[in-house]
Amino acid sequence: MDTPAAPRFGAVLTAMVTPFDDDGRLDLDATANLARWLVDHGSDGLVIAGTTGESPTITVDEQIQLFGTVRAAVDCPVIAGAGSNDTAAASAMHRAASEAGVDAILSVTPYYNRPSQDGLYEHFKAAAGHTDLPVMLYDIPVRTGRKIETSTLLRLFDDVPNIVAVKDAAGNPAETARLIAEAGDRVEVYSGDDGMTLPLLAVGAIGVVSVASHWVGPEMSAMVAAFRAGDVDTARHLNQDMLESFEFEAGLDSPNPIPTKAMLRHLGLPVGACRPPMGPEPKGLDVRAAEVWDAVLARRSGAAQ
Repeated sequence: MDTPAAPRFGAVLTAMVTPFDDDGRLDLDATANLARWLVDHGSDGLVIAGTTGESPTITVDEQIQLFGTVRAAVDCPVIAGAGSNDTAAASAMHRAASEAGVDAILSVTPYYNRPSQDGLYEHFKAAAGHTDLPVMLYDIPVRTGRKIETSTLLRLFDDVPNIVAVKDAAGNPAETARLIAEAGDRVEVYSGDDGMTLPLLAVGAIGVVSVASHWVGPEMSAMVAAFRAGDVDTARHLNQDMLESFEFEAGLDSPNPIPTKAMLRHLGLPVGACRPPMGPEPKGLDVRAAEVWDAVLARRSGAAQ
């Protein structure tokens, strides 16, 4: 069996947290250090200022600073979160991110105002027209309140040449399978949910925009590589090894990225706390982070023997 072509942005993209200092200010030194650490630990590329990057609570100026800092720190694809529920604002951010030197744009479904499917089509088409960079759409209806229907995605792939990928966090593998079957080579689909990565790989996705890769990057990279090489059993076992991490990364009392920042602090990486309203951190989360990390290390030790 031939090995599939390499994804244009890489197979494992980490949706990077945004580091803040103790006063809640953007910490650009910590940002650069974290970006380099992630690339050294299994990330093929980085997504900046997305959900995990706390985009709702960072300013436009801070976003631009983040894009430039990460771009200067690493030699890998850097994808800039540049979406908005305001088409004019999204268009301006697409243009500004392009000028910051990133490699691609992540454009999220307009949230809260819940446009029609025709409204979504016009929004994404207009925003993508303000950049020459490739655009990855971000379909996450649980947060935005609106799904990008498959028919709308297919129209966009046909009509907008630089819309080339989708981060799929819709949680419906059957519909993802239909999208991939109908779109063919026109689009690359990334899982936008760590726990759905293996099922989506099975229907034709080419990788993942991951949160847990902040600490299980090597395992995530190995799982995707094993599946793409046809070694489904190894991929399945690696997925099982990461289930505890997937469960840890988000919860009702500790929504993403609160647990990820707790884990990174446990690993000695200064990222600060989340900005309000993401918090406060629930009691005992630091203890749970240590337990999850100890389990990761135990599995790695066992695999090495």
